[in-house]
Amino acid sequence: MLLLIKYTLLYGIVLMLVALGGMFSEHSGIINIALEGIMVIGGLGGVLAVAMLPNTLPAFVIVTVSVLVAALSGMVFSLLLAFASIHLKADQTIGGTALNMLATAIAIILAKNFNGSTSAKIDYTNNAFLFKIGGLELSIFVPLGIVLLIISYIVMYKTRFGLRLRACGEHPQAADSVGINVYKMRYSGVLISGLLGGIGGLAYIIPSVQTWNFEVGVAGTGFLALAVMIFGQWKPVHIFGAAMFFAVFKSLANIADATILSQLGWSSNIYNMMPFIASMVILAFTSKNSMAPKAEGIPYDKGSR
Repeated sequence: MLLLIKYTLLYGIVLMLVALGGMFSEHSGIINIALEGIMVIGGLGGVLAVAMLPNTLPAFVIVTVSVLVAALSGMVFSLLLAFASIHLKADQTIGGTALNMLATAIAIILAKNFNGSTSAKIDYTNNAFLFKIGGLELSIFVPLGIVLLIISYIVMYKTRFGLRLRACGEHPQAADSVGINVYKMRYSGVLISGLLGGIGGLAYIIPSVQTWNFEVGVAGTGFLALAVMIFGQWKPVHIFGAAMFFAVFKSLANIADATILSQLGWSSNIYNMMPFIASMVILAFTSKNSMAPKAEGIPYDKGSR
């Protein structure tokens, strides 16, 4: 049970962070298919920071610096999507897909350069990111994720910024007519998604292992986060619940051998497939009731008012 709680919280917080990032982007009107790539670049930046920082530094310093680097890396990479979608009015789905492929290529090249070899694996120490409560070992990203969830809710529903952001995703022409800079708000939404996605990428990689091969990227977690966002109806609290639901399926792959499930003799690949199968089934039944922002994916043109 402790193992199930541990991995559910670990994966759930990752999915929640990335899905919250997608929520901010889509509420501004930009479909962010590039969450997978943002996770890869954010994770790479954070891992490189951890690998290069001296182990003698206090844990707080290592965690703070690596999280900030991951967030900044994700934001910089997300600017490519923002520029292509807002100024070039490119197809957001195609642009996001291209950025996902670009991210993995960039990560492999930089990882190999860092190692000075043909290997894209990076070694690091993750002790600074782990702490224990009784017999339960948790990641520092669990409390950080809860804090970011609360902040996301407040920003989205209790601030003028959140109201304006949602207006730009629902009816940008109306928002523009009352003096809201739609381009600025959409840039802000995408940058926030880059920040949260970058932190989510680091949260996915760092706590679980001490070596990561960037040839595998983040193994489709960004796409699963998109499903979590849709299942959560673009609302922070619902996203949290959806993330934990999918995380239970993901966690089964890690604990199956240590539980009664081992008697079934199933491969761990079957358990790894479960969250993706569950997402397809759930989305098939809930897509008709989707409450997506009405203007998402539609390039804004001032002349169309």
